[in-house]
Order: sequence, then structure tokens, then C-alpha cells
Amino acid sequence: MPTKTKRIIFWSLILLFGINSIFIYLSGTQRQILNKLSIKEASRGKLLFQEYNCIACHQIYGLGGYMGPDLTNVISEKSKGKDYAQFFLKYGSNRMPNFNLNETEINDLLSYLAVVDQTGISPVKKFNTTFLGTIVIEK
Repeated sequence: MPTKTKRIIFWSLILLFGINSIFIYLSGTQRQILNKLSIKEASRGKLLFQEYNCIACHQIYGLGGYMGPDLTNVISEKSKGKDYAQFFLKYGSNRMPNFNLNETEINDLLSYLAVVDQTGISPVKKFNTTFLGTIVIEK
């Protein structure tokens, strides 16, 4: 094969690789998830979560306190959901104080929890490694 043809094929492959890489980068799943949810509300919700020190009692992605439940998937859990979380944010409970949040703050916290719900799994699955190095998921 002539050198000129090899160069054309080489640079064509490099160009196709670059275009494919850009396409994959721009169509990432995190970007699609976060575009559907209000980023501004979720950011304010995260700040509220930090301001009220919710992590002292609750966990996100399995990290945090153990007095309250892990909130990673509270929005998508069948037995809980958005209304469940909204009730506790509005009224509190025996173990969770009422922070007297207004509707905007409650919606911001719910948006933050929705983003967390879409980007994490709780409880974290446990894995066992066999002597061959393969992973077995515990049920």
C-alpha cells in the first residue's frame, strides 16, 4: 500500500476517534440526569443540607450519621417517596426536629435528594472476591 494511502487512512481513523470521543463525552449519563432536574434548586438544597448539618444524623451514599435513615434513595423507594420525605421536612418527628422550613427550602431539599437518588445506590452492595479474583455479589 502506498505511503499516501496509509497517511489518509491513519488521519481518517484519528479524526473518527476524536469525533466519537467528543460524542461520548457530551452524551454522558450524569449530564442527562442533571439536565432533567433543576440544578439551581438542587444546589440550594445541598447548601441547606449542609447548613442544617443533616449529615450528622443521616447518610448520603452510605456516609454520615447513623441516627436517621440513609437518604440516598429515599425518593425512589416504594415504601417512601417524595411525599414521605416532604412530610418529614415539613413537620419533623420524635427523633428529627422541625426546622420550620418554608416551601422553597423544602422543594430545594427535595430536588437535592432527587439528584442524590439518581446518582447513587443505597444500601451499598457487598461483594466477595473468590480466590480466582472474580467478584460474587451477596444478596
